[in-house]
Amino acid sequence: MSTGFASPARQGGGVTGARRSAPPGGVRARPAAVLAVVAAGALVVLGLWWAGTPSVSGLDGWLTGAGRITGLLAGYGFAVLLALMARVPALERGVGSDRLARWHSMGGRYVVGLSVAHALLIIWGYAVTDGAGVVNETVTLNLSYPDVLKATVALLLLVGVGIISARAVRPRLRYETWFHLHFYTYLVAWLAFGHQLANGAEFLTFPAAGTAWTVLYVAVAALIVWYRFFTPVRQAFRHRLRVAAVVPEAPGVVSVYVSGRHLDRLRAEPGQFFRWRFLTRDLWWSPNPYSLSAAPRSGELRITVKDLGDQSRALTRLRPGTRVIAEGPYGAFTAARLGGRQGGGRRARGGRKVLLVAGGVGVTPVRALFESVPAAPGDLTFLYRARSWDDLVFRAELEAIAAARGAALHYCLGPRSEIGDPFRPEILAHRIPGLRDHVVYVCGPASMTAQVVSALRAAGVPKKRIHHESFEF
Repeated sequence: MSTGFASPARQGGGVTGARRSAPPGGVRARPAAVLAVVAAGALVVLGLWWAGTPSVSGLDGWLTGAGRITGLLAGYGFAVLLALMARVPALERGVGSDRLARWHSMGGRYVVGLSVAHALLIIWGYAVTDGAGVVNETVTLNLSYPDVLKATVALLLLVGVGIISARAVRPRLRYETWFHLHFYTYLVAWLAFGHQLANGAEFLTFPAAGTAWTVLYVAVAALIVWYRFFTPVRQAFRHRLRVAAVVPEAPGVVSVYVSGRHLDRLRAEPGQFFRWRFLTRDLWWSPNPYSLSAAPRSGELRITVKDLGDQSRALTRLRPGTRVIAEGPYGAFTAARLGGRQGGGRRARGGRKVLLVAGGVGVTPVRALFESVPAAPGDLTFLYRARSWDDLVFRAELEAIAAARGAALHYCLGPRSEIGDPFRPEILAHRIPGLRDHVVYVCGPASMTAQVVSALRAAGVPKKRIHHESFEF
């Protein structure tokens, strides 16, 4: 059975260095350090409950105590979730938007579960204490305790957001719909915050803890306002981005060239993405994430978009001169993962070689890396998965880059029903000599990415050398 691999003519060894682009900038948070800080905060929250609870006895005490623990953890977890998605540059560059989104999704499920458990346990515990029914106790709590009714509304909204984010529901919604419904989480935070301080026994016992809790939420709110609202507006005035040209690349695929002032100050890196808001009647209200499809150049950025829906289809009708607001850059899918100097031509740390694997729209950030990632001639390989020759995007550009850099370029073509699994470990090991010594970047549809990562691990590539990015937000 054919593996579907094909290669253009033997590549030459023209330009040996990578294309120089803007140097990487800014602090990069380490994922392990971020998780350690989050875990330490959770321990502090548990310590707060422990210090404020001399003893627990009786069914009502155990139920109420469990309700207080789950409530504290839910409140802390909610602040963490908001901070993770505040688009703080240190997190975006160090952890990466893809991993932050996965953490946010996983943490969201825990927070919803803890919030529901908190409400049920507190109602049950108070009902046992008062000798009342659960329904009557629910009414009493909502009507007699300060801010509890608002917290109940917040809980219902939170559960609703959780439902639309569930794996069974999320794919049925347009990205724009899902994105805007998520703004209700800010309303949830505002509605729920008051009852935490007004009714939380720990905060009533230790006023300093209440102050610290307020500082936590105010700090997260400040990050959100600064990075999600003020920064994009500031960048819009500073860089004055406009559409320069819209160029067809393949059937249903166009590249949008965006020009502006002082673009070097963005410090964008190949492999990163922006959230683009094109100021037309149909597109201004929704920022959509698109990766750079070429290394940033002086005065110009380029994205390449495939027709996958109403929003992406509308980009084909953009006119030169259309104003653009770009939020970013975001993402850690960059050459910084190698530990080498961006755009300087230095080999990867330890002399390792680099393998790039792309499929579908995942070719856009990988194509930008292909021209810029530091690698010596003969140390860089690109595997490009597509259904047919007609589906290849940037073919001429990729072959020119491969020739200039002395890189290997392989196309993997054909439907899976005909060629089978082209990314089996033995095929990759045969196609890529010394596969275990490569640093690998993978980007494409979720199923393909998971398949490639699994094959690489089976072929002996260490997990820490495999970097991948998903387009699912």
